[in-house]
Amino acid sequence: MTGKVIDGNVIAATIRQELKITVDELKEKYGMVPGLAVVLIGARRDSATYVRMKKKACTEIGLSSFGIDYGADVTQDEVIAKIDELNANPLVHGILVQLPIPAHLDEQFILERIAQHKDVDGLHPLNVAQLANTKTHAPGRNTWSFDSIGFHVSCTPQGSIELLDRSGVIIEGSNAVVLGRSNIVGIPCALLLMQRNATVTIAHSRTKNVEDVVRGADIVIAAVGRAEMVKGDWLKPGAVVIDVGINSVDDASDKRGYRLVGDVDYEGCKEVASQITPVPGGVGPMTIAMLMRNTVNGCRRTLAALPAVPK
Repeated sequence: MTGKVIDGNVIAATIRQELKITVDELKEKYGMVPGLAVVLIGARRDSATYVRMKKKACTEIGLSSFGIDYGADVTQDEVIAKIDELNANPLVHGILVQLPIPAHLDEQFILERIAQHKDVDGLHPLNVAQLANTKTHAPGRNTWSFDSIGFHVSCTPQGSIELLDRSGVIIEGSNAVVLGRSNIVGIPCALLLMQRNATVTIAHSRTKNVEDVVRGADIVIAAVGRAEMVKGDWLKPGAVVIDVGINSVDDASDKRGYRLVGDVDYEGCKEVASQITPVPGGVGPMTIAMLMRNTVNGCRRTLAALPAVPK
């Protein structure tokens, strides 16, 4: 059996098309354009590349894009003052500080300074608390939707769940194993799966016989940051694999001298899995698509909170 490839590029493109329709409707009906501000600090090439990709997605969908670039020697007071300014700007519905940032800056303090309703990265403690408080159950609905909740969920976990949903994977009642317990990916993924009525196990560096734990899973989400850690013989036949990892390994045959791989041994696992994401081209494109969706949803929530106009 060779697993079906879950193509994140195709699914992300579909979501961007859906968002463009929503943005056009917001412009036509309310005269409001969702706006995303991205703060880039320093000259890391990878960070600059990610920011360019986000700006490109904004242009495609029709979002307003606000780019704020600082040198690596920027002071914390300068960054905080800019975030306060963006928090107060009604044209900005989402604020993202591109991570990582220079070591002399207090990352947690800066992230917490972003207004909760504009925290489109979903990293503000109050957004994390909402997620942990099972607030993702859409009230009065049998179906479940990120558009129906009142807060932001971090983009990579949200994109992972979206890939499962749009690939026809039944989450409810499944045994799911999340490899990794980071605050950015592992724990939010586990919470989302749990709230979709999966039975969830979090495996990590201290888990004994981790391969046996993974072998019992219907759904595997790998987010450990270890190149090709998950082998084909770790999987239950027919398991669905979402590979969040992205690692570079030496490869003399590639002109760059390296190639990108995930946390899963793709060639080995695709022969056992029923569906599997590639790296690159799996979760990565979804992360940016979810950032766009969070920004659009932030705009919609802003409109919903406006006082009604008397007739």
